[in-house]
Amino acid sequence: MTEELSRRSALAERHSALGSGLEDWNGMGTAWSYATDPNDEHDAVREAAGMFDMSPLKKVFVRGPDAQAVLDHCVTRDLSRVGPGQSTYLSVMTGEGTLADDAIVSNNGGDEWMLVHGTGQSQQMLAASAEGRDVEIAFDDDLHDLSVQGPKALEILDAHCDIDLGALKYFEHAPGTLFGHPVRLSRTGYSGERGYEIFARSAEVVDIWDRLVAAGVMPCSFTALDKVRIEAGLLFYDYDMTTEHTPWEVGLGFTVNEGKTGYRGHAALMAAKGRERLRNVGLVVDLDDMAAGGEVLRLGGEDVGVINSPCWSHRMGKSLALGHVRPDVEDGTVLQVVGEGGETTATVAPLPFHDPSKLRTHA
Repeated sequence: MTEELSRRSALAERHSALGSGLEDWNGMGTAWSYATDPNDEHDAVREAAGMFDMSPLKKVFVRGPDAQAVLDHCVTRDLSRVGPGQSTYLSVMTGEGTLADDAIVSNNGGDEWMLVHGTGQSQQMLAASAEGRDVEIAFDDDLHDLSVQGPKALEILDAHCDIDLGALKYFEHAPGTLFGHPVRLSRTGYSGERGYEIFARSAEVVDIWDRLVAAGVMPCSFTALDKVRIEAGLLFYDYDMTTEHTPWEVGLGFTVNEGKTGYRGHAALMAAKGRERLRNVGLVVDLDDMAAGGEVLRLGGEDVGVINSPCWSHRMGKSLALGHVRPDVEDGTVLQVVGEGGETTATVAPLPFHDPSKLRTHA
């Protein structure tokens, strides 16, 4: 792990033992690859249970009488609709009506909320909204996040925790014990499968990891994570969306609650609706491997888009990608793909590629 990294997962030694070089993401050494085949890791998530160390995500607690008001000033969801034990995925806004970040916000009850985010500006937005308010904002890097995903995740976890995990609905969470350790279990994930996130302290997370491995859960790298999240059409901040984009443009319009006003950037966001410069799409690329990313998409000799997040899906036998195209480019359109490695074609496809009815996540 390089000196530049400012954060450290308690699981770093476990990742190194599995062959990871602990590459940087979000200031933490992250398992971008293991010695195992990422295709096998991909299969584990789709067929059994795979586990990702998502601790590089930042966990921020917002506490106090004004906690909800501070969050409501930053985000597009009406948090009065999110009761204790519930979570929601949402957009964090800039003053210009563009995306400062995406995040999951959980209502822990008792005027405590937890916001989990990646590389965007959520903490800066919260700090600005907290000025003059009765609220505490605390970044908690001792709290780790294990994501266990796949059709056997419930069976494995439920056998070792003290709550009825099967009763948790999609985007619900609850405190409990797992292998005798205090945790918070959340029915959320980033895979397109039924899965659960386990929030645990550094003192307990290594033992939880080891016990899950012993129970048959396969450690999975971020290379495998890219495969499953692209198949599921899930966005990665800084790759598929930035402060240049509105929620309307990248397919996050569903996070904007109709009728909610008063949040940062609201007027600009509403003015931008119907004036989208691009749209987020799936692409099936005519290659026998993954695209490089960053390739220009052309139609009739005119630049109409770009590839953002590519992967090779051995399960679908296709080179897939998420990309941005001009709004008038319809699904089914064949585009030229132009990059440093040469030229090919790609077909615009609806998202998600995997489980388009989302029956697996919502089961």
